[in-house]
Amino acid sequence: MADDRSAMINIGGKEYEMILTTKATKEIARRYGGLSNLGEKLMKSENFEMALDEIVWLITLLANQSVLIHNLQNPAEKQELLTEEAVELLTSPLELGEYKNAIMDAMYKGTKRHIESEEEPSGGNTSKNAKIG
Repeated sequence: MADDRSAMINIGGKEYEMILTTKATKEIARRYGGLSNLGEKLMKSENFEMALDEIVWLITLLANQSVLIHNLQNPAEKQELLTEEAVELLTSPLELGEYKNAIMDAMYKGTKRHIESEEEPSGGNTSKNAKIG
């Protein structure tokens, strides 16, 4: 995959690329009402167990995007999807905390925009508020 779109994590000794795809964005919107509500929901989780459930769900969703892409592009070599149960069994709460940075990195890379400004032509009056007459 393209490193400019993903963040890597290791779960149970296996590397996974977490990617924010359009499909994942739709799932997040369905669950939280949009990407902007995601951070608020994670911070305001009523209890520790609920916060862990949300992080596990998000890790599973983002890590499975690279598996789904692989399976789409390589139908003869399909890989198994990661399950929330596998993430829970193969990680510790400490690791989940560390994965938050990778989640944020993948989300940032998936939503960043490259903005270029145009240069003003040189010479002449370039003011957009120039008086006429």
